[in-house]
Amino acid sequence: MMDITVFGFTHSTFVQIARLVLTHKEVPYTFHGLELDMGGPKHLALHPFDRVPILQRGDFVLYETSAIVAYLEERFPTPRLQPATIEGRALMNQWISAVNSYYYPYMIYHVSHERNVFPELGIASDEAVVSHALPKIEIGLQVAERQLSHGQGFLLGSEVTLADYYLLPSTHSFGRTPEGKTMYASFPVVQAWRERMEALPTVQRFRAAQPPRTPIEHARKWVVSHRPKY
Repeated sequence: MMDITVFGFTHSTFVQIARLVLTHKEVPYTFHGLELDMGGPKHLALHPFDRVPILQRGDFVLYETSAIVAYLEERFPTPRLQPATIEGRALMNQWISAVNSYYYPYMIYHVSHERNVFPELGIASDEAVVSHALPKIEIGLQVAERQLSHGQGFLLGSEVTLADYYLLPSTHSFGRTPEGKTMYASFPVVQAWRERMEALPTVQRFRAAQPPRTPIEHARKWVVSHRPKY
């Protein structure tokens, strides 16, 4: 088997998605940290849009998380992480798109950056950014609460899928914020799902392999490049 390398930085939400899928499938890989190279020629040669993760297998290089997890699902089909039916896979892709469009931007760009990332760098939070996001996050949690209230355990049934691994890192990071801790108390079914996800052997192995949290130094430029304006 050709070696797989994942490029990125440890605390990236989307890097975590790719690594969770690899961990679940028990596919060996090497993680190559780009913290010192983010935005530089080495990084941009792999991802011209200045993002992560990037996956490399031999001469094959792939970026965009949804493309990476779809590739991993096809290349390493067992254990399966997508529903068996066409409709189930369509709903899985709907959740992946929803995380990209609605959960991640507000939970991470708006709240986690302002409460977790910037303060670790000595940068004051922008309260307008946080305030704008909270009603959007509440809608997202209402949607997840309804979906999970079917009682099957995971977003699309009794088995974990790519949809669950896609949503987990954003909800985990949001849960580290004061707003997340307060808001989750109103969504007991989502909370139960989060606990169920954290209890999975895949997630426990993944968490145990992570280094202690340190400031994301290259995030200093996010104040200009990533921070929403209101």
